[in-house]
Amino acid sequence: MRVAVIKYNAGNIRSVAFALERLTIDFSITDNPEEIRSADKVIFPGVGEASSTMKYLKDTQLDRVILSLTQPVLGICLGMQLMCKHSDENNTPCLGIFDETVTLFQPAHNEKVPHMGWNSLALTKGWLPADVDDQFVYFVHSYYVPVNQHTSAITNYVQPFSSAMRKNNFFAVQFHPEKSAKVGEKILTSFLSLE
Repeated sequence: MRVAVIKYNAGNIRSVAFALERLTIDFSITDNPEEIRSADKVIFPGVGEASSTMKYLKDTQLDRVILSLTQPVLGICLGMQLMCKHSDENNTPCLGIFDETVTLFQPAHNEKVPHMGWNSLALTKGWLPADVDDQFVYFVHSYYVPVNQHTSAITNYVQPFSSAMRKNNFFAVQFHPEKSAKVGEKILTSFLSLE
């Protein structure tokens, strides 16, 4: 099995690479369209700002490459948000895989934005291993995807939001599995074992 990690102007690519190294996975960090299309699995990581990242994806035509993929694709954090239709962060049109708008948290009480630290998953359906239900994973984000028909797990912060989603061959998590210790490792392994 060979995994392509999409290389673009976003943070956390190295931490994803370290997680794959720990799992002894054969991977490459690449922006080459053919290398991405021919991989068995694709990871679309990201930490950063939506509009500048989408501009980079369009300028390099990586947006078209991502939309053309038929193998399992995992979006992480900003990668998940960019898979949605629109982000309120700088009014950014995104890839449109999920028909959702990414919205800024509006704390009503003492919650801080960004939502940063460990929080739990409540599985709803789909692809995540059953034994990660109610387990804690690591988040860093100011924007969230509402709960929707494609939600695979829900987390509560300010209000319930989608912490994982799936539509066809596109999988997505708002948290960072590469920073979520054994639970994150189990989730990455589960994604990498998908047919």
